[in-house]
Parts: sequence; C-alpha cells; structure tokens
Amino acid sequence: MKIVVLDGYAGNPGDLSWESLHALGNCTIYDRTAPEEMIERAKDADIVLTNKVCFHAADFNQLPKLKYIGVIATGYNVIDLEAAKAHGVVVTNIPAYSTNSVAQMAFAHILNIYNRVDHYATEIREENAWVKSADFSYLNTPLHELYGKKIGIVGLGNTGSATARIAIGFGMQVFAYTSKSDFQLPHEIKKMELDDLFRECDIISLHCPLTPATQNLVNAERLKLMRPTAVIINTSRGPVVNAHDLAEALNNGQIMAAGIDVLETEPPKADNPLLKARNCYITPHIAWASQEARTRLMEIMVNNVKAFIEGNPVNVVN
Repeated sequence: MKIVVLDGYAGNPGDLSWESLHALGNCTIYDRTAPEEMIERAKDADIVLTNKVCFHAADFNQLPKLKYIGVIATGYNVIDLEAAKAHGVVVTNIPAYSTNSVAQMAFAHILNIYNRVDHYATEIREENAWVKSADFSYLNTPLHELYGKKIGIVGLGNTGSATARIAIGFGMQVFAYTSKSDFQLPHEIKKMELDDLFRECDIISLHCPLTPATQNLVNAERLKLMRPTAVIINTSRGPVVNAHDLAEALNNGQIMAAGIDVLETEPPKADNPLLKARNCYITPHIAWASQEARTRLMEIMVNNVKAFIEGNPVNVVN
C-alpha cells in the first residue's frame, strides 16, 4: 500500500512519531499541501490522509488508484462524501479524540474572563503595576465567582457533556439546548429552548457541529436577548457565530466578553472585526491540540488505516 499524508504538520509538528504509520506501507509525509499540489501528490496513492486539504467531486476522476481517505480530524466536511462513495473510496474520521482538551479550553477562556488572568499578568509584567501598588493586593477590575452562575451549553455531545461536568464541579447551574430528552440528561442539567438559553444564562458555550441550521446561530437577534454581563464562548466552529454581529455587541457593551478559539476563515483575514473587538479573547484554533489529544489522534489515525488494510474499516463516515 502506498500511503500519502498531505498535511501532517498541524497534528504532528515534530514532537510525535510517524513510525507506526510507516510500518503499514510505503509512506510519504508532507507538512502542507496547497490545493493545486494535491492531485500530483495523491495520484499514485492507495491511501491518503488529510486534515484540511479538500477533495471535491471532480478530483476523484484523477485519482483512479485511491481506495481510502482518512481525515485526521473529527470534522469531515473537506471531503465530498457522495463522490467518494461513488468511486468506491472509503472515508473515515477520528471522533472524540480531543473531548477533554476542548472542554478544558472552554473553561480556560471562562476563567480568564472571570478572573482577568491575562489582564493582571500583563500589567504586572509590562507596567510593574504590583510593585508600584500601595497595598498588598493590586485590584483594578471586578472579579467574579462561577459558583451559582448559569451556563448554557449549545450541543450536548461529547465536548458539551464534558464542559457540563466541569461546570457542575464549579457549582454552576447548567442548562443545555440539545436534542436529548429530559430523561436522558443527568439531574444536574436542565433542558432549555435556544432563545431562553441566551436570555437567561450568564455564559453561553457553543459545542454544536456546523450545519445549515447552526450557521450564524449567534447573530444580532440572539445577542440582543443576552444581558450586558453575559459571555459567549466558541470552541465549536467559526461560522456558528456571525463575527460582525458579535463584534458589534462587544464594542457596544451589549455583552461583557467573548472567548473564541475558532473563526470563519482560518488563518483569519486581517479585517475580521473580532480581532480588535472589545473584550474579545482569541486563541488560534488550539483547543484540540494538547499533546495528549494529538497523541490519541495519531493512534486512532494509524488504527483506522490498519483496520482498512485488514478489510474491517472503522469510523467510516460514508
């Protein structure tokens, strides 16, 4: 089997090993592949592994040897699944490898906003603020407890549920917009309609997939429902949030803050309004990328390939 990895750098920038994959076949690994390079690099491959390199319907006509595409991620919208199936190409993904890491990042943003960690660390380092303080404790912003606050979780799958468990540990009141029925939920989680979630909760944390129904789910109308002390957290998909509407809400003081790990275009365009919005804290799509999560990613990727070679494919999405 000839195996080609088109964009391996994001998942393994050099701190993990490709040895297990090399053991499965003749393996070529590229750090990155531009769209115009994809056909040339994949044309002789039986197995292709991709993270963000897209496969469109017309591409499959130029890849007659291709038998398998392994998406090195949970989301597989980069592949035209119908075209792949029509050409007899099996497509797999890697589910649930970063659940706890993403939930942890959601709360890293929440804690940064509520405890102003970045603000104080920056003032002390760059302005010597604590050294200049007349008191033993230097305080120039409000700080808030999470205990008793209401968090609304949009999407109660793996990461939403993990986030809910952390919130419960902090003594928060947890509400969820979910397709699950009431009897499927732990007693600490109450089901709530979407607009009511935005209207009543102190924090909204997004953990839903990107679908036509969830695109621009956070928009001007929903932001108007929120209280001025409210916070938006997005570790799901960028287009779930309307960037212009959220930036307007932040700049106008309509809501207090946002913690964002994903944007509609990545890397972002320089004119994305969230980059300079008031109280908008952005991390560069790294919630998934803890070393532990990436280690699991690599292990599941190799196991997916091995299962396909042995004739028993797993995690098939088409």
